[in-house]
Amino acid sequence: MEKCMITFRSVTPAQRAEQLLRRAGVRCELHRTPRYLAQQGCGYSLRIQSHQLEQTISFLQEHQIPYQKVYCGESMEAFQ
Repeated sequence: MEKCMITFRSVTPAQRAEQLLRRAGVRCELHRTPRYLAQQGCGYSLRIQSHQLEQTISFLQEHQIPYQKVYCGESMEAFQ
């Protein structure tokens, strides 16, 4: 199944998102964002299954957790 990566500017919102998403039953993994995708140096990302993307983005917006970009697929092309 295809994976998506949601990037965050720092570790704090990424950790908050991870905790809230896990409590809501969304499987996710917290990682350092690869350098070639990190826009402003330090960056963290959550990896999720693509079928959970819409639910996850709605959840982040509802809880006012700021995120940077969303990448999907093997090539991780910019989705948003």
